[in-house]
Amino acid sequence: MSLRIATFNLENLMNRFDFSGFRNELNQDRALALFEIADEKQYRALEQARAIALTDDARQLTALAIAATRADILCLQEVDNLAALKAFEYGYLFKMIGHGYQDKYSASGNDSRGIDVAVMMRRETAHGQPIEFVRMTSHAHHTFADFGLHTPELAALGIEPHDRIFRRDCLEIDLKVDGRPLTLYIVHFKAMSPPRNGMDGREASMPVRMAEAKAVRHIVESRFGVEKAASKRWVICGDLNDYRERVIIEGDSHAGHRFTPAQEAVSSLNVLTAGGFCENVVERRPELDRWTLYHTRGPQERHLCQLDYILLSEGLARHNARAVPEIVRAGQPWRTVFPPGQEIDRYPRTGWDRPKASDHCPVAVTLDML
Repeated sequence: MSLRIATFNLENLMNRFDFSGFRNELNQDRALALFEIADEKQYRALEQARAIALTDDARQLTALAIAATRADILCLQEVDNLAALKAFEYGYLFKMIGHGYQDKYSASGNDSRGIDVAVMMRRETAHGQPIEFVRMTSHAHHTFADFGLHTPELAALGIEPHDRIFRRDCLEIDLKVDGRPLTLYIVHFKAMSPPRNGMDGREASMPVRMAEAKAVRHIVESRFGVEKAASKRWVICGDLNDYRERVIIEGDSHAGHRFTPAQEAVSSLNVLTAGGFCENVVERRPELDRWTLYHTRGPQERHLCQLDYILLSEGLARHNARAVPEIVRAGQPWRTVFPPGQEIDRYPRTGWDRPKASDHCPVAVTLDML
């Protein structure tokens, strides 16, 4: 009996407009910046038209990427709310794959923009085994003080002990798959911030992600017991906004690109995998073929990295020693630089930068649930 799980950061699946760009140019879409706009009323009308036109193309590509995962269960990030998820599933995904993800769950987290994590599920696996929802638990309310995780590094960022740990949530979903228990932990860690105090954005925001990772591990160990947790059936899925390796890109399309693997000395991922607690099964793929996101700030700063994870408990990983995740990259924009041998046909109407399925790639794996 097998179960297919996927994780995907949908990139701003919103059902509301953002008009803040009228007063804050940093939030203004680059297309609107080309035009002279007389007043806020005209700006709102133009922003609505722009967003709707772009969103329709983008969500067709998002649905194609999801359909390609063939997942029974989808763990999602950057979902505005259940209404947005239901409208997307019915208006786009349903038209591609038909009767599918009937059950959807989410909870309001801590993100300042209102984007949350969520899960969509079929009611049975592709092989006909029932998938039963048992309960959902949000951990968005936990503070640094609750778990004793406040540090001087967090204080230096202006974070207080009573502040909430998770920038979004750690959403705990208990299921039964053909009667067998399975627990999902859906996360979306703190994004890399702008450079600060002589540190790059990843290093500057690392203390928050380290605390989030410690909190997730604490939650799992508290649930199952420190000694027994690693042997239980659970999966951590989501966008950790961190990596412990990346592929640095140099050169150009004329002279040729060079791809150099680089290891990171510090990563919040290490908190979760330490001691064999869980396994990042994407690392079963070749070194240059683990990436789920292309990062660039121009030719001087380009790399490929894994931000999207399916972390299997030690017990699940051991029982699925041959399971190798798939990464769906056909929804990546044309600007993404692919290493040799990884080139693929993009979905129709994919743009140079947009529209695209997402800036992230879905990751999917098939698990034996023995």
